Amino acid sequence: MIYLDNAATGGFKPDCVLSAAKAAMEHPANPGRSGHSLSLACMERVVATRSVLSDFFGGYGTERVVFTKNCTEALNIAIFSLPVNGTIITTVAEHNSVLRPLEKLKKGGAAVEYVPLDAGGDIDLNALLKIVKSAARGGKPPRAAVITLASNVTGTAPDISAVRKILPPECILVCDGAQACGHTAINMRKSGIDALAVAGHKGMLGVQGSGALLFSERFNPLPFMYGGTGSESYNPDMPDFYPDRLEAGTLNFPAIISLAEGANYLSLNMKEHIPAVLNFTAKTTEGLKSIEGVEIFSKPNPYGIVSFRLKNMQSEAVAFALSDEYAICVRGGLHCAPLMHRALGSDGLVRLSFSAFTPAVAVQEVLKALSELSKRR
Repeated sequence: MIYLDNAATGGFKPDCVLSAAKAAMEHPANPGRSGHSLSLACMERVVATRSVLSDFFGGYGTERVVFTKNCTEALNIAIFSLPVNGTIITTVAEHNSVLRPLEKLKKGGAAVEYVPLDAGGDIDLNALLKIVKSAARGGKPPRAAVITLASNVTGTAPDISAVRKILPPECILVCDGAQACGHTAINMRKSGIDALAVAGHKGMLGVQGSGALLFSERFNPLPFMYGGTGSESYNPDMPDFYPDRLEAGTLNFPAIISLAEGANYLSLNMKEHIPAVLNFTAKTTEGLKSIEGVEIFSKPNPYGIVSFRLKNMQSEAVAFALSDEYAICVRGGLHCAPLMHRALGSDGLVRLSFSAFTPAVAVQEVLKALSELSKRR
């Protein structure tokens, strides 16, 4: 089996990640919910993980790192906490975990503007500037922006520092890091990111069920869930301090510990991963050019994503054939990003997604399989 669906979930976990999650399940206790030594020890590991993530992403301190079950939950917490008395800016490259919450806000009266792609398939920064100026003239200046750090469809990535400079200083910048985190260095403070949604199970190498939201002192997300926190139990409302304000119920301790180990592993190895993944995407895109009927939508990128379509064959059919006949796992379809496909003029693409742990033979095998499929049409 050749696994090329890492953009959906990472197919390889380092031994340190697996052993940490296993140990957490073998010696379970509820972090911060009891006063006994095992519960306290688990809570210390949770706090340590907050510190690891804050340092890894250039964040704003341990109390402003909250754990979620995935990136979608983190984005929902952030988006439903945004000010709606102005314009919210986003892009056509966004995933439904951004588009659907924003659609809900639109139904409540929020003004949402979508930045298009430029001729090269990247986020159009000139169009962003025009939207910012137009919103200000119209009396609804941008109060927030929600922008992906890397498209899950093509691997295109905006210059987030340039985006920050275009946005008004008071505008809250929320970034979807699902595809970028763990693949390239991200520093929230240097880039002016107010909130970063993290998927733990993709580039961060954690297990499924791990995620986080990191946020600045300028942004104060509202509770998304209500329940026990182990603190202020007489208070009928959620505590007014973080992280307790956003963490109702029992934390997923094994997933959290796995995320800490993934981040520690990447701190030592990510610089080596970047050229490896770039090499995979470069070789694959170059190889696809020689296959008749293939249209490529990706450029070499550090996120491991190569998307294309095979003329006269639906993307889902290509994905099924690769799985059923060649034991190669890829994804076909819209990838939960309908506006991106509309902007690309696509009704579905085949997405290959590599990681630094992908075997070198995978490129040759998938190109050989696609060459054979192209000749059957």
